[in-house]
Amino acid sequence: MSRDFVGALLQLNAEKQVPREQLIRTVEEAIAAAYRRVANEEDIHVQIDADSGRIRVYRARVAVSEIEDELTQFTLDEARRYKADARPGELVEIEELDGEAFGRIGAQTAKQVVLQRLREAERDVVFDQFASREGELITGTVNRVEPRAIILDLGKGVEAVLATTEQSPLEHYRIGQNVKAYVLEVRRTPRGPTLFVSRTHKGFLKRLFELEVPEIHNGTVEIRAIAREAGSRSKIAVSSRQDGLDPVGATVGQRGARVQAVVAELGGEKIDVIPWNEDPGQFVANALSPAQVLGVDIDQEHRIANVTVPERMLSLAIGREGQNARLAARLTGWRIDIRSDVSVAEARAAAEHAATTPAAAKATTAPTAETAETVATAATAKAETAATATAKAETAATATADTAATPAAAKAATRSKAATSRKTAAPKPEAAPTPQPEPVPEASTTPEATSPEEATVLEPEAVVVGAAKPRARRAARVASEEGSR
Repeated sequence: MSRDFVGALLQLNAEKQVPREQLIRTVEEAIAAAYRRVANEEDIHVQIDADSGRIRVYRARVAVSEIEDELTQFTLDEARRYKADARPGELVEIEELDGEAFGRIGAQTAKQVVLQRLREAERDVVFDQFASREGELITGTVNRVEPRAIILDLGKGVEAVLATTEQSPLEHYRIGQNVKAYVLEVRRTPRGPTLFVSRTHKGFLKRLFELEVPEIHNGTVEIRAIAREAGSRSKIAVSSRQDGLDPVGATVGQRGARVQAVVAELGGEKIDVIPWNEDPGQFVANALSPAQVLGVDIDQEHRIANVTVPERMLSLAIGREGQNARLAARLTGWRIDIRSDVSVAEARAAAEHAATTPAAAKATTAPTAETAETVATAATAKAETAATATAKAETAATATADTAATPAAAKAATRSKAATSRKTAAPKPEAAPTPQPEPVPEASTTPEATSPEEATVLEPEAVVVGAAKPRARRAARVASEEGSR
């Protein structure tokens, strides 16, 4: 029977991966708890010999100076009756019990307690195994998909939770798919250890490069900084610890084979690999790649980097929705202010103009007597010039009006004579009442007839023409045409 017990312990050690000492200690505590339940006593203890498998059950209490728990403690004088050299805090054996005295119920209770303690010991071992793997990569199989998370099966009854916030928006998962993830935290739960993993953490990108690039794995090439926006774009800064080794070339690989393997694992996420530099200005310029940088001014006090780029490179340096500049700022740890060379030149010119303007204004704020006299003389000369120009304008307007009135008066007289001769040749029996005078078309459309003299000459003709019949009007028009010829 003892031989079978030792064989069972060895089998549990192989299956559960629990150390032998921990298994024996767990079984001792479980059997002792079962004996205490059956006997309703708290001072029963169990000891198992690991070599022979012999189980020894005995009663023992702790020797103390002042008793706090009468069920498990007794005074130092009582303890020295069983052991002469007993000391305070020492467990003193009182008597040995018969392990065969317990019946079937005691055996069933011991079995249940042993199984429960073994499961707890197994969970502790698994927790210790995965607790040491925080910050590493694990591979699991998609077990089920929930609204807020994806559950990965890691084996041995251990599950990993991949929350929706830790998933890349470019990726889609299916049941049974193998998924790599980065361990964020390991928690102890009643059902065993639970791992919380991520695929958006920047540590996940670092571990992938360690898998694909041997130089990074052995430490020849070091990843100094990472800035990532999962599912869109990432930037990593690398440096070399070996002279003559190009860190960017080693990371990218021949024809980009190494970095493409990482991109494929991330679902097509873009990755920029840039060289690390101790000079902040050069490092900021490298971080803004692929944009060309003309110059970088570093403000050490406020940690601001003022970057100047060509006008045609401004949008490329900023990136879509500011992504390139945002990732560069996270990668370098500097606040980056990007301006084009044109805007910098304009700002410099405006500053120079503002610097010269106050001096000129100061010179003109206190005018002297000579300056006032010069201003008055200039104002008088300007007024005389304006009066002379006004007189010339009036003379020219009068001459133009006289010149325009002479041909207009002659033309009006000719039309008046023609209308009078027509009226004498064909008299009417009764004189019709003179209607309201109508304006003559020729006189009304002439822009030169604006003076009072011309209006006086045209007024009689307007009355006669207005009183004539249509036939007389046509005769007057013909006569006027003949006279002009």
